[in-house]
Amino acid sequence: MQTNEQAQKSYAQLVKKVSPNSPILKNCILAFFSGGAICTLGEVLFQFFQNKGFAEDTAALLVSGCLIVLSAVLTALGIYGKLGKHCGAGTEVPITGFANSVVSPAIEYKNAGLVLGMAAKMFVIAGPVIVYGILSSIVVGVVYYFLGG
Repeated sequence: MQTNEQAQKSYAQLVKKVSPNSPILKNCILAFFSGGAICTLGEVLFQFFQNKGFAEDTAALLVSGCLIVLSAVLTALGIYGKLGKHCGAGTEVPITGFANSVVSPAIEYKNAGLVLGMAAKMFVIAGPVIVYGILSSIVVGVVYYFLGG
């Protein structure tokens, strides 16, 4: 009879044997350039809106909105998922990845109806990010307040 430790080692060897090797360097390069391309698009849009006379704050809001809408449309068309499979984390880190994580479940569950499908499932992935983001900002704000900020 195998001990628990032997079973774990045996399982780890099996996983290593059947798992494909991940091209880490290639994945990092793709993530770097795809994320950089999204950020470059954001900068181009920012410069465009500033050249059109918008204030810096307004231009930044417009860029965020444009990137979110573009990501949502590309997700709905099935293009963003293909980019994500090819480019990896580079498409998930910027604001476009967050928009994709909201739209994807909504599209997947659209057959269940507007309320119980799309609306209920929209924040399945992004919901915890929103909740913990808000909670951590409250904690930081309270700490900052009491430290005399």
